[in-house]
Order: sequence, then structure tokens, then C-alpha cells
Amino acid sequence: MEIFKIVKDTKPSLRKRSENIEFPLDPKIEETLMNMLEYLRLSQDEEFLKKHHNVRSGVGLAAPQIGINKNMLAISFINEKGKREEYAFINPRIVSESIKECYLESGEGCLSVDKPHEGYVYRHYKVTVKTYDLLKKSLMTYTFSGYPAIIVQHEIDHLKGVLFYNHINHENPFIKKSGAIAI
Repeated sequence: MEIFKIVKDTKPSLRKRSENIEFPLDPKIEETLMNMLEYLRLSQDEEFLKKHHNVRSGVGLAAPQIGINKNMLAISFINEKGKREEYAFINPRIVSESIKECYLESGEGCLSVDKPHEGYVYRHYKVTVKTYDLLKKSLMTYTFSGYPAIIVQHEIDHLKGVLFYNHINHENPFIKKSGAIAI
């Protein structure tokens, strides 16, 4: 398993829009995406983190964060039922989004961002994503709500060259939007 060097937000490549991936898939792309997923799993393992002090725990990783400006991302997290949920998306697109918004009460973080950026990041509470899912080896449509929706929007933002703190209201970072759900 490859320990990736995470691209930091000081690098201009993180602000570039990523390119779509061509099919049939290059085996190197598949291998890289599966390694990204494994990296996330390991980053959530206490024993692994004790041995690798330079690795931070994460639930999502987009290709630009490892220096590849291609439209692919990996997500791995434990859901509210205590089960691991994982996705390996190629060329994901948000095709619909709710008007209702949500935000993480603790604020968002990012493997590419070392400095804290305090404030609420408002995102759509529900999103529908069309994508090729490498784990299912098929074109899929997923609808995410709440925490998973926040993760997928954060990662798709990376593919557009946008970072979470670009969404924070810099005049009033902790402004409470009416009707938004705190998670």
C-alpha cells in the first residue's frame, strides 16, 4: 500500500479543475483509486497512525490531493449504524441537490489543509450523484443525505479546485442560517 504525500493548499495544482477519465479504464487508474481507498482505511486505524505520525485521519480523498488532476475520489467512513461505507468514484457529477442545507457543527477539515479555518461550511443536505463506481464496476446513481452528502460535496469540490474554507462566510464565520441542519 502506498503512503501518499498529500498535496497541501499552498500548491497551485490543488486549485486546478480536474479532467475526466477516459474509458476503458487504465489499470494504473484503477490501482491508484484502490490505493486511495486503502489509505483512508489505514488513516482511521489507531495502530497504523501510531507508526505513521505524518498521516492524518480522513474519510475522503480526491485525486488532486495526491497530485493527480483527474476526476476520481475515494470515500470510506463508519456510518451511524456502525458499518463501513465505501465508494470509489470516477467522473462523479452532482445531478440534483436539495434546497435544505446542513453543516458540521465542529467545522470541516481537510487532509490538504494544515491551518485551522474556523466557521460553518453550508452544504446541500441531500445530493444525487451520477458516477462510475469502481467497486461495483458500473455506472451508478447515489443519493446521499446528511454527513455522507457533506463528504461527497467536499471531495467533488476538490475536483473543481475549490477548498472547504472558500465556503466560509469570512465576515461572520459562525452565522446560523435559518433551517440549516447541524450535524
